[in-house]
Amino acid sequence: MSQGYLAFILHAHLPFVRHPEHSYFLEEQWLYEAINETYLPLLRVFEGWLRDGVPARITISLTPPLLEMLRDNLLMERFSRSLAKTLELTYKELDRTAANYAEHRIVCMYRDLFETNRFDFHERYQRDLVGAFARLQEAGILEIITSAATHGFLPLLDADPTAARAQIQLGVETYRKHLERDPSGFWLPECGFAPGQDRWLVANGIKYVILDTHGLLFASPRPRYGNFAPIFCRSGLAAFGRDLESSKQVWSQQEGYPGDYDYRDFYRDIGYDLDQDYIYPYIQPNGERTHTGLKYYRITGPTPHKELYNPAAAREKAAIHAGNFVFNREHQIRYLAAIMDRKPIVVAPYDMELFGHWWFEGPQWLDYVVRKICYDQQVIKLITPSDYLREYPRNQVSTPTMSSWGWKGYNEVWLNGANDWLYPHLYEAAARMKELAQTYPQADGLLRRALNQAARELLLAQSSDWAFIMKTGTVTAYARKRFKLHIHRFTEIYRQIKEERLDEGWLADLEAKDNIFSTIDYRLYA
Repeated sequence: MSQGYLAFILHAHLPFVRHPEHSYFLEEQWLYEAINETYLPLLRVFEGWLRDGVPARITISLTPPLLEMLRDNLLMERFSRSLAKTLELTYKELDRTAANYAEHRIVCMYRDLFETNRFDFHERYQRDLVGAFARLQEAGILEIITSAATHGFLPLLDADPTAARAQIQLGVETYRKHLERDPSGFWLPECGFAPGQDRWLVANGIKYVILDTHGLLFASPRPRYGNFAPIFCRSGLAAFGRDLESSKQVWSQQEGYPGDYDYRDFYRDIGYDLDQDYIYPYIQPNGERTHTGLKYYRITGPTPHKELYNPAAAREKAAIHAGNFVFNREHQIRYLAAIMDRKPIVVAPYDMELFGHWWFEGPQWLDYVVRKICYDQQVIKLITPSDYLREYPRNQVSTPTMSSWGWKGYNEVWLNGANDWLYPHLYEAAARMKELAQTYPQADGLLRRALNQAARELLLAQSSDWAFIMKTGTVTAYARKRFKLHIHRFTEIYRQIKEERLDEGWLADLEAKDNIFSTIDYRLYA
């Protein structure tokens, strides 16, 4: 019998990026890379557990924007073309590296990976990855939870509670639309929690959320079991806390497994290394270099010098790291079980895109960890938060503190000198959306379409991704442009409604471009 539990939580999210007005758009590649490098490889790992009868149990979140994109015909067709282009380059590379065995075997690895991805996407899953995840939930391997409608950072949307409430309600409705059941859990975007928002989660049938460690440890009254058992808010919502030890082992840039020198280097890509004329058909149409997915070097060390990647050595290191992770969790849980009067739960949440995209060997590591836990020891059992609540339905009542998993643990990443200018616009737009919903409670026809589109534009502007990108300084021009675009579109719709002169052609163009949430009802802001 196990002495305690481990709950993996893999959070899958991307902002809604869809540009039908362009045949190629760089930021759409975020989705295509995630499908090719993370979602398809992880689905194969999960399917392997099901096939082999492994008693695996993990939790994943699929955010509403990601669900909507994975079910969008245009984006799935564009992913198919992107994958075909990557395979075309891979076969060219097989010819180019034929005389260099060390490089050639790496290209063969990519050929096998991408051909398997192509078969799985088209034949096994029939272009429906959401359905593939849903079947694994029905089979008992996965528990899928939802998140806010556009991953809005809820603590900073609280100026008008209607805005945060709408994000939560639509997030639950979108989950029901795609997965045809009610979600038990809710991934708080950026683990952002503000006391009082729990009542809206409970009102929408949510049973639990995940908080960063200090969100639980600084709760009032202080939790008896720290972050190794959930607490109940007074509303009845259960809150689980992230474990620092398991997080550090995977996330830490200095100490985490992904930085091992035998693992593949993410940044050395042939899109930057090879001759411009040769690589030109596979980079941006304007000739700017970008990642192709073909990376031939290992991390090697902290200097620019890199050595060729050795897939066998990387697999062996993934097995060693999996053993180390399980060993540490065994010792952790033995210690906790000895000082607690119930079985502890260690909650280990990670961004899903870490596995495969950033950390190429991540899916293999996860497979090793789960199989070792299920067959090589008896201290740990894999569990989901829902499972734990069924076993321990009585928990301490306490109020978590405001918290996030961002830098310094609170709001600074999403509210600072780089992005503070967003919020006056967001607050004014939210107030106007509430005004519209209350002024036109029974709208139909063109007016109803305009009101629904106004809600979409507001939601898209509220995405936490734009503030995050502005803080980290990656693709800030795109983030600023997207935010301004959605605020402008919302404001123009508002003006046209108030002036009673709706431009149907312009509105139809917006509906075609920003087509997220096809069944939205603007009255969720009433």
